[in-house]
Amino acid sequence: MCTHLPHCPTADSPDREAAQAIASHPEQGWSLLCNGVLLFEDTGELLPDGQTIAPHRSPVTA
Repeated sequence: MCTHLPHCPTADSPDREAAQAIASHPEQGWSLLCNGVLLFEDTGELLPDGQTIAPHRSPVTA
């Protein structure tokens, strides 16, 4: 799906979140990345194969 050069990370790569957003709907809390990953503002993900990745925010330190 990615047409960028160099190509963005694939959906099964550990760095998949580094792909460029091709659609963004911040009012709904999600972005579609060029590798087919739906990235949610809570850091959860929906992969193109239907697999879900639970939110993985870093702990807040005060």
